[in-house]
Amino acid sequence: MTTVAGDGAAVTRLGSGGPWEAVYGYSRVVRAGGLAWTAGCTSTVDGRVAHVGDAAAQTAQALRIGLDALAGVGAEPSDVVRTRMYVTDRSYVDEVGRAHNAVFGAVRPAATLVVVAGLIDPEHLVEIELEAWLGDG
Repeated sequence: MTTVAGDGAAVTRLGSGGPWEAVYGYSRVVRAGGLAWTAGCTSTVDGRVAHVGDAAAQTAQALRIGLDALAGVGAEPSDVVRTRMYVTDRSYVDEVGRAHNAVFGAVRPAATLVVVAGLIDPEHLVEIELEAWLGDG
């Protein structure tokens, strides 16, 4: 964890130990004041893709990873105000959307779902970013 103070607001950056964070130079989650953002979350567990071929299960896993990261900076699922979902095939849209609804149906954050050409590992079917508002922190 690194925390840097600037202009009166602390910025906290946490890593998860994921395989690409140190190599590509990013944090799993960053909190600045009352806002927190995750990096793109996939269903990578212990350096391997979990739930190969199952878009719904990959979505659930990616959301767990993102929510765990947000919890590390004090956010709860109800604090999530925006999600971005990237899927590698249009045929996964309904599965991914329903898995998102299972977690955020009551919260109803602003959401975007985009079909992309591919993700970092060809076995990844979905990648998700989360944004949370924790107040004027």
